[in-house]
Formats: sequence, structure tokens, C-alpha cells
Amino acid sequence: MDYRVIKENDLFLLTDTKGNIPENHPYGLGLYTKDTRFLSKLDLQINGEEPILLSSDAAENYVATILLTNPHMEKDGELILWRESVEIERKRFIYAGVLYETIKLKNYYPKPVQFEISLKLDVDFADMFIVRGFQTGKVGKRTGQTVGEHSLTFHYEGADQLKRATKVVWDRQEKAVFAHGEIVFDFALNHAEEQAVTFMIQPQIAGETLGEIVNPEEALNLLKDSYRQWENNTTKVITDYEPLQRLVNRGIDDLRVLLTDLGYGQFPVAGLPWFGVPFGRDSLIAALQMLAFNPEVAKGTLLTMASYQGKHLDPWRDEQPGKIMHEIRFGELANTNQIPFTPYYGTIDATPLFLVLLTEYVKWTGDFDIVHQLKENIDAALMWIDQYGDRDGDLFVEYHQESSKGIANQGWKDSGDSIVHRNGEYAKSPIALVEVQGYVYQAKMGLADIFEQLNETERATELRKQAKALKEKFDEQFWMEDVQFYAIALDEKKEQVGTITSNPGHVLFSEMLDQDRADATIHTLLSSKMFSGYGIRTMGEGEAGYNPMSYHDGSVWPHDNSMILLGLSKLGRQREANIVINGLIEAAAHFEYDRLPELFCGYSKSLGKPVKYPVACSPQAWAAGTPLVFVQTLLGLFPNAIKKKIYLSPTLLDSMNILSVQNLSIGEGHLSLTVTRQENEMKVQIDENTTGYEIVIC
Repeated sequence: MDYRVIKENDLFLLTDTKGNIPENHPYGLGLYTKDTRFLSKLDLQINGEEPILLSSDAAENYVATILLTNPHMEKDGELILWRESVEIERKRFIYAGVLYETIKLKNYYPKPVQFEISLKLDVDFADMFIVRGFQTGKVGKRTGQTVGEHSLTFHYEGADQLKRATKVVWDRQEKAVFAHGEIVFDFALNHAEEQAVTFMIQPQIAGETLGEIVNPEEALNLLKDSYRQWENNTTKVITDYEPLQRLVNRGIDDLRVLLTDLGYGQFPVAGLPWFGVPFGRDSLIAALQMLAFNPEVAKGTLLTMASYQGKHLDPWRDEQPGKIMHEIRFGELANTNQIPFTPYYGTIDATPLFLVLLTEYVKWTGDFDIVHQLKENIDAALMWIDQYGDRDGDLFVEYHQESSKGIANQGWKDSGDSIVHRNGEYAKSPIALVEVQGYVYQAKMGLADIFEQLNETERATELRKQAKALKEKFDEQFWMEDVQFYAIALDEKKEQVGTITSNPGHVLFSEMLDQDRADATIHTLLSSKMFSGYGIRTMGEGEAGYNPMSYHDGSVWPHDNSMILLGLSKLGRQREANIVINGLIEAAAHFEYDRLPELFCGYSKSLGKPVKYPVACSPQAWAAGTPLVFVQTLLGLFPNAIKKKIYLSPTLLDSMNILSVQNLSIGEGHLSLTVTRQENEMKVQIDENTTGYEIVIC
């Protein structure tokens, strides 16, 4: 990572490795909330010169520590400051909508020293879409700065009539404050003496803030308390296989920093730095990955998505009644309707995934109350699938872009070149994606079980009938007999888009496939054409559209693999699942901070270590959730509150001898268990079971 990012709830800071925000930086560094940049320049200097970087640690996502020192300073032969005399420590965190940064100075020179520290700041209040170069448009104007007692405030009036401001407060007597954005301090330090200054930077929108400025020490303690609470409420994993242990720990930490609450409970945003917002499919899949670790996140995700469910026919936003959103933005361009992300609904998979997450959440928790609470949302989502999703009544859900500023390909592979025929021609919409039909089948079958439990037998019967009809037609239309695999999609002419891709692997989790075709699908996914050695590729090597450097046409996405892993585990294919898990764990060792990235290039393992994709988000929610799926997959763990049973099919990787999972939340209780290897056999010890459910070991 050549940047540093910290986040808490809806505010995040993106800087260079020195902790600065250089003006006009090509990566769009800054302090952001509500899709607006509230700090576009942050330049720390000592005696007017840039410090030298010593270390910059991004291992923690909520507290960043950066060490710097001074360069050698002379003027006309007179020593001003000997090189490396002053240690400069920048420590920063975010709490309750305020960025806190303490700059601590320590004198290592044998004599007293004097110097100036200056901080130069500026704010452009730019919309994130403009920062990233995606859009231009009508915007507001800066309305000056206000200098107060130990404070400096930048003001802006937006084209959306909202007044925005960035207030900067500090706790030390300054030497000078310049309204253009420079604050200067004098320091005089004896040998080994330390002094510090703390800045508190607070975005304001229409006079409102995300929280109040409090004592920095108190704020940091409250932040740490929230992390301790998260850890206490999250499943504990202990294994003797350190690479997996590090990945799981990193995934749990990354998911915590990506949590946001818009008033309906915590849910994961898609990723940093550019997708720290509610994001239909990403948030839903990440919550699905987290079910074994913290099912409350799934509840918060469901309630958040339900609150923004489509209600109108609005082609500008690709909105239809019952549809679950793709993405919502809160900046100036969105507020003035210059972009359709208020929210934007151009996603074909979020609606069935909403129902899949709901059914899986109920199986884990037995929380049938949420079914009653979301009854209208469930009804609307099913209506959307049958009426708007299935545009032509052929039983398949398909997409077609209507918004002039929307997204053309509306599945998870949403780049313009991702749905391509074997002859290299791009498919034309309406397009029916293979995995989406699996999601619909899984949603309807899962809801049928729930409705039957709630004595709505007629509705359950109808849903199963619909799912069966979909399965029969799916097998007729998507199966490619010549290659023994499923097409990625049907195009506008209902012709198969026959390129070999990872998408059919998602259908394994739905249990929609007959055994012989599931076996054939798994065989292809694990073949050298698809499996790079480090993971299953998005597209098969040798296909016309294959490119190992591409975003969606040959790269490896951890979350994509995780969805396949859930299917492999559910079908009892643990050997194949372990091959994929081992590949991804080996790949992770080559990435920074034991973190699986959003994606990496799909080159074969035989060519050397995995190749980084240059602009992958990090941390990314569904990449962070992938190691959590490893644990569920190894356990073969699938609770079913409807049947009051917990199904287990445990195995261990060859490098493991123990896997202990403590405090799993299932039903109204908890399950703790330990799997050990004893003479090549798996022994399962149930350490605690207060769920009231029967444990079935397969």
C-alpha cells in the first residue's frame, strides 16, 4: 500500500505514507465523509522543510502511527538543526466524526533545540465523483475562512444549498495562524524532552456534525472499548496453523473497521478507500460470510437494505418497486441529481441476495421475528423478481441498463468487457446471469421452508413450484453439453454466452444442480484452466476474453472463491475445498499485512508468486470475509434453526492439527467445538452447546 487509510463509521482519512495530503495528488487523498472531501491538503513541515519518513504502520485500520525526523539544516554555514535530532511522531484516529491527530516532538540532540512546526491545510469540498475523475458538474463555492481562538474553520456553500465546513481545533498556543490555512508553532526542547500538539478536525454539514469534540484520551479509550466489545461478541478461532490464524485475525479486524451504521444497525461497507458506502451485493455477501462470526451484522445489513428498497419506477436510477439498491451516495452531485446514486439500483443480484441472506440468517439464529418485521420487504422483493426482474416472463431474471449514467453490466462482474462470447463478441442486454438464477432458486426454496414453519403452507408450496420450474428451464438453457459446464449468461437473443467462467460456481451453494452436473462443474473449476494454483480464476485460461491482468476476465477474486467454497462444503466436497483454501492462504502470504486483497492477477502459480492487481481496494469487505468462510468450510458448518439441527462435516488442512471455534452464536445459545487430527482421523469435541439444537456430524 502506497497510502495510509483509517476509518470509523462514516469518516475516513486517506494520506500518503508520511501522513500528508499533498495538493492535487493523483490518488485523491483526503478526509472524507458523505462523499465529500473535507480536507484536501495536510502538509506537516519542520522549519519550513518536509520531514524524513522513518516508519509508517498501516497494520491497524483505526489508529495510525507514523515516525519522521528532521533533515539536516544549515544556513550560511551556521547550524540550525542537526540531522535526525528531532523525532516526530504522528498518531491519529477517528472517533464520533472527529479526526484526532497528535504530533509529538522529542529532542535527541545532546543540547537544547528550537524549531518551528507548521501545518498547512486546505479544503476543496469536492464531490468524490469529481475527485476520482468520473464526473464533472455544477458545484458550489468556497465562502472563506474563520479564525477563532485556537481554531480555523473553512466554509463552503454547495450547489445543493447545503453549507459545509471543516473546523480545525488545536490544544497548544500557536505562534501564528494564517487564514489561508497555515498554523505555526514554536518548540523549544531540552535534551530528551517531549512536547506535543493535538489537532481535532471536524466536518460539518448544514451545521450538523457526526459527534462532538472531546478530550483526545477519552475519545481513544472509547474507540478501543468499541473494539473490545466487537471482539467479545465475535466468534473466537484458534488453530495451530499460523497462516490461517493470521488471515482470520486480519479479516475480523478489517471487517470491524468497515462497519457503518446509518440508523438500522451495523453493516459492512464495500471497501476502502472509494466504496465506504452502503453497497447492495457487497454488503450482503460480506454479511453472509460473517454469519458464523457475528450474525447481528447480517441483521443490520438486512434492515439497512430494506430501508432503501425501491418504491418507484425511475429509469434515471434504474429503480423499480421491490428492488434492492446497488449503491448510495450522499455528495453534492447526488443531492443535485447530477448522478443517479440517491440510491442507484442498477444491480441484478442484490434483490435475490437480500432474500438469500435473510433465509441463511434465520437458519443461523432462529429469528423469525425479522420475517414478520420485513414481511412487506420480502413480498416486494419476490414481486420484483417475478415481474421486473423477469422482464419477458421466461422465468429468468435479467438486467438492462436504462439510466444514461448507470452501469451497463449489472452483476458482480460489472466491467464493460466482462460478459463476452467465446468468439470475443460482447454480449448485449437484456442479459440473464447464471449465478443470479441460482440465487433466485436458493431464495425461493429457503423462504418456502420459512413460510412452511410459519404455517403459510400454500405460499411455501407455490415458491417450491416456482423454484422447480426455474431449475428445469435453467438446466435446459444454461447447460453446455459439449464442454460439460454452464454458460455464464443468456444474451438478448437467449443465446448462451459460453465463455468458461467462475460464475456457475456460485450456483453450487444453492443446491440447484443435479449431482452429475455439479460434479462436472466442480471438475472444471478445479482444472488447470480455471484454478491458477492460488485460486479459481474469474475466466478460464485460453478463452477469447481471458486476460490474467484484467479486472474480471482472468483475475482471482477471493470473495468469488468464497462463494464457491460455501457450495463445495455444503455438497460435502471438502477435498476440493481444501485445495482452494490452501491456494488462497499461500497467495495471502505474499500480500501486505496478511491481508487478502480485493483481487489479484490470475497468472499460474508455476510462474512464481502471485501478481498484484495495481488498484485493488484494501481493506475490502468481502475479501476480509473470505478467511471467515475458510473456517466455516473446514467445519462443514450449516445450522438449520427450522429443523433445530446443526450439521457438521469437519476436516483440517494437511498443515493443521487443531481448529478450535468458540462462542458461535446459533439460535438463542452458543456452540463451541474443537476439531483435532488423531492418526489421520478427525475428532470432534463439543466444548459447549447451549443452542438446544441437535448436532449432526456427517
